Amino acid sequence: MTPPEAPKDGSTSQGNSPPAVSVCVPVTVLRKRADFLKAAQARRQGTASMMVQARQRGAGDATGTRVGFTCSKKVGNAVARNRAKRRLREVARLVLPENGKPGWDYVLIGRRNVTADRRFDLLLQDLRNALRKLHAIKP
Repeated sequence: MTPPEAPKDGSTSQGNSPPAVSVCVPVTVLRKRADFLKAAQARRQGTASMMVQARQRGAGDATGTRVGFTCSKKVGNAVARNRAKRRLREVARLVLPENGKPGWDYVLIGRRNVTADRRFDLLLQDLRNALRKLHAIKP
């Protein structure tokens, strides 16, 4: 069976069709507690579905955009927390390459009864709005 996006003439040329795999700039994930604590001391913006913390790193720190995810036990049991974090990871994967700034750390914190159940398009909109507001603030 031929996929619908395959060329009709049987050629293997890609042409102008989008790639099958995302080619966005990868975003590094925060793993160290110290990085999360530094982000907690910096700017924050709450939305209906998440809290976003952002900090601009110094000149000697790592390069690129980094992001971390967290959901406390207030969000729910392990299943609810993991679902909320999976949704936050996907939102960050789609939004941060175009709206995040290099040299910044972002931490996305899930909210109880909202992050796991909110419509996905609204999650995307919430993160875009939060980033716009965080970068508009002058220190």
